[in-house]
Amino acid sequence: MHRSIRKSLALVPLALVMISPAARGGEAGTLPTAVRNANAQLLSQFFAQGASPAVLEYRRKLAEYQAARAAFDAEAGAYWSQISEKRKTRNAKRRNGQQITLDDYVLEHPPLYAGPKRPVNPEPEETPERPPRKPIPVVADFLRAAQELYQFTPQRPSSEVEFKRAYARYALASGLTREQAVRVYSFETGGTGSYDVQAGIEHGGKRAISTAMGYNQLLTTNSVELLAEQGHELIRALSDKLARTSGPARHALEHKLTVLKKMVAHAKSVPDTWSEHEKIGNTPQGWAMHAMVLDVDVGPMLQTHKLLTSVLFARAKGYTRPLSAAELEMMNLTGDGTGLDMVTMPQAMREKVPTSNFFQRGGYERNPVAIRHNTVAKLLAVTDERMDSNSSKAGARELAGAF
Repeated sequence: MHRSIRKSLALVPLALVMISPAARGGEAGTLPTAVRNANAQLLSQFFAQGASPAVLEYRRKLAEYQAARAAFDAEAGAYWSQISEKRKTRNAKRRNGQQITLDDYVLEHPPLYAGPKRPVNPEPEETPERPPRKPIPVVADFLRAAQELYQFTPQRPSSEVEFKRAYARYALASGLTREQAVRVYSFETGGTGSYDVQAGIEHGGKRAISTAMGYNQLLTTNSVELLAEQGHELIRALSDKLARTSGPARHALEHKLTVLKKMVAHAKSVPDTWSEHEKIGNTPQGWAMHAMVLDVDVGPMLQTHKLLTSVLFARAKGYTRPLSAAELEMMNLTGDGTGLDMVTMPQAMREKVPTSNFFQRGGYERNPVAIRHNTVAKLLAVTDERMDSNSSKAGARELAGAF
């Protein structure tokens, strides 16, 4: 709707109030001339629009939609406030070593909007200008940043199986199981992904939808965070390899170790929080760090630690039973704290607790899988089913063979 029409519609109720004395008592002359003229001009402007039946029908449907949406938003707002309060209660109980019970979760499923859709305006509308979408960096950008900032090019594997073997060796030595690594890979990449696969540019996709890359789909922020938190281990492992290397390969490895140390130092230069690491990840500096995912020495270590940190987190919280691949994937997807909330839940509770307890409202309403499989038990079951299906595909079989 044109801005002038919207403005007129908004002012019509005021105009009617202003002319009401005349309507009640026939005393139009008691109103100041300026007010009478303003009323006449406003009403003339409004009614001169000559609203067609289509426009009148649109206005009626729009009012219905707005009323239905307002009612839903009030109901949903109350529900998600309760979700937030329950989450705070669980966190406090965990800090105090208290047992979590069903009463600490919202057991009703969230309301979903089922009212009328917003109608289409038959009149042309002014649409606000949107800023251009910021392009998502891809492998070429990561490599360029690494070269420009560090004069470094990752050592790419000679074949996919070379990378898989390096990943398998490091993962096993670090404490991951073949089942965990292969099944998570199957879930994250569909069982066919390569070491440099990027979200969106897969299975015929043409455009990256995020910076998530590799077997366990690390984001740029993940790479920065792993360098900051696990950098000492990455440096130690690469130093050990350097000590066993001689000849021309040693010089290249020395340069790689120097670059890795610089990246780790930069990642550690900010507070150890996701938001600070995300700021770096959204810059060429973070892109350069993300290029290490492609390196045949460092990449397998980053992929391993993406999962291993969750295993160690659960262990540090007193959860000593080995994580199933589906449980590990929940921690991988939702974050360690939220994932552990689901993992530590007894099966009887998993059957009853809605998945909405582990989401923010916006994330839940955009997640058809969590909505469809709306309890913890169902979400874990469908994750296992997808892992079962994808584990038979060529990439997954090749990775399993590398172990």
